[in-house]
Amino acid sequence: MKRFLRIALLLLVLLLVVLLVNTLRFTSRQLSDVPAAPAVAVSDSAVARLAEAIRYRTVSFTDYTLTDTTQFDKFLTFIEQNYPLVHSRMTLEKVNNYGLLYELKGKNPALKPMLLMGHYDVVPVIQGTQRMWKRPPFAGLVEGGYVYGRGTLDDKSTVMGVLEATETLLKSGFQPNRTLLLAFGQDEETLGIRGGRAIAERIAQRKIELEYVMDEGGTVKTDGVSGLTRPIALVGIGEKGYVSLQLTAVSDGGHSSMPPKQTSIGMLAEAISNLEKAPFASHLDAGAKQLFSYIGPEMGFGQKLIFANTWLFAPLIERIMSQSNSSAAILHTTIAPTIFQAGVKDNVLPIDASATINFRILPGETVQTVTDHVREAIANDRIQIRPLSNQANPSPLSDTESPSFTLLNRTIRSIFPDAIVSPYLVLGGTDSRHYQRLCRNVYRFAPNHMNDEDMKRMHGTNERISTVDYQNMIRFYVTIIRNSQ
Repeated sequence: MKRFLRIALLLLVLLLVVLLVNTLRFTSRQLSDVPAAPAVAVSDSAVARLAEAIRYRTVSFTDYTLTDTTQFDKFLTFIEQNYPLVHSRMTLEKVNNYGLLYELKGKNPALKPMLLMGHYDVVPVIQGTQRMWKRPPFAGLVEGGYVYGRGTLDDKSTVMGVLEATETLLKSGFQPNRTLLLAFGQDEETLGIRGGRAIAERIAQRKIELEYVMDEGGTVKTDGVSGLTRPIALVGIGEKGYVSLQLTAVSDGGHSSMPPKQTSIGMLAEAISNLEKAPFASHLDAGAKQLFSYIGPEMGFGQKLIFANTWLFAPLIERIMSQSNSSAAILHTTIAPTIFQAGVKDNVLPIDASATINFRILPGETVQTVTDHVREAIANDRIQIRPLSNQANPSPLSDTESPSFTLLNRTIRSIFPDAIVSPYLVLGGTDSRHYQRLCRNVYRFAPNHMNDEDMKRMHGTNERISTVDYQNMIRFYVTIIRNSQ
């Protein structure tokens, strides 16, 4: 017994030594001694131009026939008039009429081009929520240090900020060593088929290999991470995949006074219940581990010890993260029933009932493995499973050790010196997924501050951006273009 206790004590001491050594070696990955970016003069007129851009109702719809293309035409005329050097010094190619691909040739053809991208279409204002907007969603008002309106966060501020930065550089006589490409989509909110994907295909046809791509995605998050008091600049190194499956149950129907043991609605409800009881497995190696490797060293000793030893504490980390919907979504493929259709009258049994389930797919899974999981979970051959047309597998994770990531990291630190820079997995979808075959270094970052309340404004009500943040966005884009030469 004593020998057993001695062995157990020795093993415990060895475990503690390993934990301590790993923790001591778990040092900060933040770049130090990064000088502040050179000053960039940004006039109030830049803010006024963003406000005017918001007034164009460039709303994209899945049903393209509902899209008011006259608003897109007016927006394109507006940017052509307000950014004359961009439109005289750069080559512009329009893709499917409204997708925009700009090119400024570099002096050194041996350098791979850089690509900055965004989208200028916006989601519609949900019917019935207009009264919840404190300021009209398309008025483009500037009040109290904010620009208000649909698109101020997602994503006209990116498009306008990049245009402002490029125009500013061209005014100074800037001629890049590295070719600069700008790509702006017109239908990102409806999966970017006419815009982002078509532009990427156009670049692929030219056999252009890109140095890096930067799109919207992460932001400078000012709250929401326990154990950290500094803001976190989240750089998306990958994004989840997307698929919606339609489940359909069929029964005989008939009069509600003589229902069968299980109706089509009951069958479908049981299937959804079984599916929700069979969640996808959690994984730390699909973006979460990269996040922990950057934020963990900045935390207190206890949390630092846990993140330095994920080989031991992974179950604890998963249990803690599962308590929040947003953090749990980082770890696994999500299941979200979004549409249920059945019945037309209260005393008539519907013959068929259908439900649409949306899945955001974690790297490591695919559309096919998700479909197989659903079929196994519902365990009912009478339920038909049909994938809807819009689908995408998750993107690969971009390299955080590449020179491009270091350049982006350094640029962020030069504009936001107090921020902790960290890679992470983007939970939604962006047009950048269409560029994965063109470039290994695809990053997703919008250089503005946001908190949890601001996150709700995207696709929600009272969307806005502070004028200071927008001016900093312009400074950021000027700086990253300069740093990339």
